[in-house]
Amino acid sequence: MMPKPEELWLVNFPLTDQTSAKVRPALVIASHGSDLIILGIFSKVPIGSLPDSSVLINSEHPNFLETGLKKTSIVKVNKIATLHESVFQRRLGIIPSDLLTAVKVSLVKTLNL
Repeated sequence: MMPKPEELWLVNFPLTDQTSAKVRPALVIASHGSDLIILGIFSKVPIGSLPDSSVLINSEHPNFLETGLKKTSIVKVNKIATLHESVFQRRLGIIPSDLLTAVKVSLVKTLNL
């Protein structure tokens, strides 16, 4: 099954220093042939207000179960990677539409578009 935009997948996500990678959830935001652009999802949520580059996926969201995540997490829109479909391990779910809108707004701010 080919990952599609708006889906959450477990992927082998590279560390920014490219010394290794870690299996973690990611949000697919675009596909270009067999390459997909993704955003990293992290379960360590900082205390206090989130930076503009993060979007909260709260376990209390009415559509949280659709995500396939186990607990409250954040999408870090500044953690962008382009990966081949072969590193995608398993589909988790989809992101609720209101959170996808928040991700898009955050991307515009974070990338100064």
